[in-house]
Amino acid sequence: MTTPIPQEAINLVPAYAEVAVMIGASAILLIDMFLSKAQRSITYVLSLLTLVVCAGISYADFASGATTYTFHGMFVADPMANLLKLFTYLTVGMTLVYSRQYADDRGMLSGNLGGEFYVLALFAMLGQLIMISGSNFLSIYLGVELMSLSLYALVAMRRDNVRATEAAMKYFVLGALASGFLLYGMSMLYGATGTLDIRGVSAAVAAGTIKPTILVFGIVFLVAGLAFKLGAVPFHMWVPDVYDGSPTAVTLLLGGAPKIATFAICIRLLVEGLLPMAFDWQQMLLVLAVLSLAIGNLTAIAQTNIKRMLAYSTIAQIGFVLLGLLSGVAGTTDRTGIAAAYSGAMYYVITYVLTTVGTFGTLMLLSRAGFDADNISDFKGLSKRSGWFAVVMTILLFSLAGVPPMMGFAAKFAVLNSVLGTGQIWLTVFAVMFSLIGAFYYLRVIKHMWFDEPEDNAPLAAYGDVKLVLSLNGLAVVVLGVLPGPLLAACLSAIKVTLAT
Repeated sequence: MTTPIPQEAINLVPAYAEVAVMIGASAILLIDMFLSKAQRSITYVLSLLTLVVCAGISYADFASGATTYTFHGMFVADPMANLLKLFTYLTVGMTLVYSRQYADDRGMLSGNLGGEFYVLALFAMLGQLIMISGSNFLSIYLGVELMSLSLYALVAMRRDNVRATEAAMKYFVLGALASGFLLYGMSMLYGATGTLDIRGVSAAVAAGTIKPTILVFGIVFLVAGLAFKLGAVPFHMWVPDVYDGSPTAVTLLLGGAPKIATFAICIRLLVEGLLPMAFDWQQMLLVLAVLSLAIGNLTAIAQTNIKRMLAYSTIAQIGFVLLGLLSGVAGTTDRTGIAAAYSGAMYYVITYVLTTVGTFGTLMLLSRAGFDADNISDFKGLSKRSGWFAVVMTILLFSLAGVPPMMGFAAKFAVLNSVLGTGQIWLTVFAVMFSLIGAFYYLRVIKHMWFDEPEDNAPLAAYGDVKLVLSLNGLAVVVLGVLPGPLLAACLSAIKVTLAT
C-alpha cells in the first residue's frame, strides 16, 4: 500500500538546490555580458561555486534521512534523490573542470556570450535534478525537456562545425521521437488511472480494477521512451553518431549525469508507480538488456574511433543497468525484498558515470588546439609521454571491463549476484560471456598505450586543476573498488527508504 503525502511535509525546502542552480545560472549569464575574454575564468569559478552550494544543501537533506514533498506532491526530496543529486553535482563539476581548456581552445567560451556553455550545462543539470525528484508525470516530463533542450543547444554550439551541426540535428529529431513515446505512454497511463501522481498510479494499478491491456500499451511506450534516453538497443542509433559528432566536452555532458537522471525516472515510473505490473515491464527490459549487451560489445570491437567505441561501450554498460532493474522479483509488492537488486543497479550507474567522466577527461587531456584525440591510435605511446596518466587511463579502462579490484568489478558483481538470485542462470552466464568479449576492445587501447611507439610527441599541456582532478578520479575508482561497502550500503539504504514511503 502507498503512503499518502502528509500535508505538513509540503514546503519549499526540498527545492532549495534547484533554486540555487537557477540563481547561479542567471548570475553567470548576467555577469558574463560585462566580461572580457581574459576575465571569463570568473564564470568557471561561479559555476563550480554553484555546484558546491547545491552539494551542501543536498548533503544536509541526505544526512537527515527525511522524505519531504513540495509543489503539491509533484516534487520529492528523499534519500535516493539526494544521493543521486550529490553524484550529479560531482559529475557535472568534474566535466566542467575537464572541459575548460578544451572548450576555450575551440572558441566555445568566447564570443558575445561566452558563458553560455556554463549556463546551458547548469540548466541541463537543473533538468536532471527535476527528473530525479519528480513524483508526478508532469514534473518528470518538464525535467526531461529542460535537460534535452539544453543538450540540443550544447551539441550545436560549434555552429561552424558541420559534424557538430549534423549530430545536433540527429539528436534533436530522435530525442523528440523519444519524448513523444514517453509522453504518449504517460498519457495512456493517465487515461487509465485518472491521476498524474506516481503514487496515485501505483494505488490505482494495485486495486486491480483497470483493464491490463491499456496499462500494457502505456508501459510499452513508456519503456521505449526510457530506452531512447538510456541508449539501449534497439533505440541506440543516435548514441554513436552524437557522441562522435559532438565536441568532446559536450559528449561528456551527454554521457555522464543524464544517465543518473534517467535511472532515477526508471525507478520512479516503473518501480514506484508500476511495480504491480513488474512482470510485463521486466520482460521488455530483458530483451533490451540482452540486445544491448550483445550488439554493444560486438560492435565496439570493430571501431577505430575512440568516441564511437566508448559510445558502443556505453550501450553495453546500459545492458548491465537494465539487468539490475529487471532482477526484482516479478509480480511482488514486497519492496524491501527487491531493494538489493535496485540498489545494485544504482551503484552500477554511479560506477559507470564516474569511470566514463575520467575516460573522456583523458581524451580532452590528449587534445589541444586544432587537434582532437578521436582515434584509438592517438593513445599510442601514452606511457612514454606521461606514465602517470597512462596508469590513470589503464585503471579507468580496467574498471569499465570489470577487472578487480577496480570499482567496475564490484558493480558488475552486485548486478550479477542479483540476476543469479532470480534463478536466471543462463542470463548470468550470457552477461559474463559478453563482458569477456567486451574486455578485448578495452585491452586494445591499453596495449597501444604501453607497447606502441607514440605517433605524437607533443607534451600534454593542461591546467593544473585538470591534472589534479583526473588523478583523483583514477584513485577514487580504485579506492571505491577495494572498499565498495559504504557506497553500496548508502545505495541500499536510500532505495529501501524511497520504496517504503
